[in-house]
Amino acid sequence: MASTAAGKQRIPKVAKVKNKAPAEVQITAEQLLREAKERELELLPPPPKQKITDAEELNDYKLKKRKLIIFHINKQLCCFISAFCSAAFRARSIYERALDVEHRNITLWLKYAEMEMKNRQVNHARNIWDRAITILPRVNQFWYKYTYMEEMLGNVAGCRQVFERWMEWEPDEQAWHSYINFELRYKEVDKARTIYERYILFFMHLKNWIKYARFEEKHGYIAHSRKVYERAVEFFGEEHVDENLFVAFARFEETQKEFERVRVIYKYALDRIPKHQAQQLFKNYTMFEKKFGDRRGIEDVIVSKRRFQYEEEVKANPHNYDAWFDYLRLVESDAEPDTVREVYERAIANIPPIQEKRHWRRYIYLWINYALYEELEVKDVERTRQVYLACLELIPHKKFTFAKIWLLSAQFEIRQKNLQGARKIMGMAIGKCPKNKLLKGYIELELQLREFDRCRKLYEKYLEFSPENCTTWIKFAELETILGDIERARAIFELAIGQPRLDMPEVLWKSYIDFEIEQEEFGNTRNLYKRLLQRTQHVKVWISYAKFELSVDCPDRLQKCRQIYEEANKSMRNCEEKEERLMLIESWRDFEKEFGSDSTSERVRKLLPEKVKKRRKLTAEDGSDAGWEEYYDYIFPEDAANQPNLKLLAMAKMWKRQQIENEDSKDPENPITAEEATTATSTVIRCPLV
Repeated sequence: MASTAAGKQRIPKVAKVKNKAPAEVQITAEQLLREAKERELELLPPPPKQKITDAEELNDYKLKKRKLIIFHINKQLCCFISAFCSAAFRARSIYERALDVEHRNITLWLKYAEMEMKNRQVNHARNIWDRAITILPRVNQFWYKYTYMEEMLGNVAGCRQVFERWMEWEPDEQAWHSYINFELRYKEVDKARTIYERYILFFMHLKNWIKYARFEEKHGYIAHSRKVYERAVEFFGEEHVDENLFVAFARFEETQKEFERVRVIYKYALDRIPKHQAQQLFKNYTMFEKKFGDRRGIEDVIVSKRRFQYEEEVKANPHNYDAWFDYLRLVESDAEPDTVREVYERAIANIPPIQEKRHWRRYIYLWINYALYEELEVKDVERTRQVYLACLELIPHKKFTFAKIWLLSAQFEIRQKNLQGARKIMGMAIGKCPKNKLLKGYIELELQLREFDRCRKLYEKYLEFSPENCTTWIKFAELETILGDIERARAIFELAIGQPRLDMPEVLWKSYIDFEIEQEEFGNTRNLYKRLLQRTQHVKVWISYAKFELSVDCPDRLQKCRQIYEEANKSMRNCEEKEERLMLIESWRDFEKEFGSDSTSERVRKLLPEKVKKRRKLTAEDGSDAGWEEYYDYIFPEDAANQPNLKLLAMAKMWKRQQIENEDSKDPENPITAEEATTATSTVIRCPLV
């Protein structure tokens, strides 16, 4: 048994894969390579330190290192420069071999030269720098290192010679500043000035001129500094000049206490620099005047600044007439007449692009202000007349006109005692474009001149032009009344009320009635009221008629007034506007309270209606039901159709009163309110009769 068991060898079990589906996370070849690379980059422990005991071991160590470096150079040529630098910290021959291979490598030249300088090999270092700047003259680092080495060695002439060689290659601005600072360190101001002269001609920027001028000022050469600023202004001219130059120039003169020069500089600059480029200039000028100027100077600065702002606004939008008004107001307060005229001419040249009156309303006031300025400020009569005529020629009178211009022009001629010219202008206005305002203005003009015959003719023209204008009829009649021609005034009123169409007939009739009352023609007044009542049954006419009869001093005036009220009440029984009928009865009630007896007052009181709340159905625009609304209605006792409703109302009130009494006797703590009683009563009233 034992031998049998020993003779049998155990065969390992083969694991069966039960799930042969692909794994959820797949491992790619890229992932395997990346993990392998990451394991290579893991930090390894440093090699053990090796102690060298004798010279033989040291030579063996050096030989091994040299062979390893040569091996790396031959293996990776792309990294041979770094390998050479690590191996050649004391070997000049190795640097030369490296430069033969890669002579444009900047780091290699720098390391080579630094090695020579560290070992105090000055001539070798100078030779290396000469070769470097000859091969790579555009590398500024070589020049900086070379000049620094020569200056540290005290070789000022040699350093200057290197700088001159550098300047021949036209380097950047920093190189020039380094050369200038080098000369200043050795107090060579004249040589620095010469370098600056070459520098500003090579780099023709404004900031370089300012630096040159400040250099002269710093070293006490005030005249030279001023000359540099003046040369800069001439050099750049008016086309390429900048505000920073004038600001710097002005500050320089300010430090020298030359305040008049500063003021002249600022004004010169403001006249020549475009306004949108002179913000800083304005700010500095204002600060200067506040510090050193008088009140007049400060005002000039503020005016100049505001003028600049307005110029920008009108330049951005020439049709911004509000900006033109502000600009003109500013100019008129300070400038000469010629300057003001120039601005006015620029403003009126911006004619509205659309011939619609709403676009011309603001524009036309430019012409009005121009004419008033010429007349009142400059006292130039002929030029004022030309302004008015030019404006009238410009307006498209066939489409629209401005009565104000015609009237102002005529009034100007009257002020100049040119009556014929004024009448000619107004006649031309009425002929070209008759308007209510023009005709009214012409009539007022003739009234002031006491030319009543002309006024009559103008009123006739006016009424031919606009016969429906009730105000004109009334004014015409008032004129005749003032002149004492009563019959003519009455005839005018008769013509007026006979017109088929009137804009305000009630005002006309009232004026006619008041006219007859003033003339104490009470018979005519009664006839007018009767004629008016034939046209309208308005409640105010009846009330006015009754008050008129009450105002007439006669024995039966109360009876006539009462009779008119009764007639009005009868005529308004069929009126749909029940509020007007109520107004009439209330006026009648007040009359009876003051002048009537108790019986008449009680009679009128019984005519007052009952106010009832009702509901009515509303219908929307599309015909659908819109719900119900409540409203108040008036039920007059005189109306026979409403008698059953009144009886029903009385019965409902009596029934409701009994209900309230019964409720109070049963539950005195919860009495019914008046609103509930009214609602219940109105509900009863709304019930249909059986």
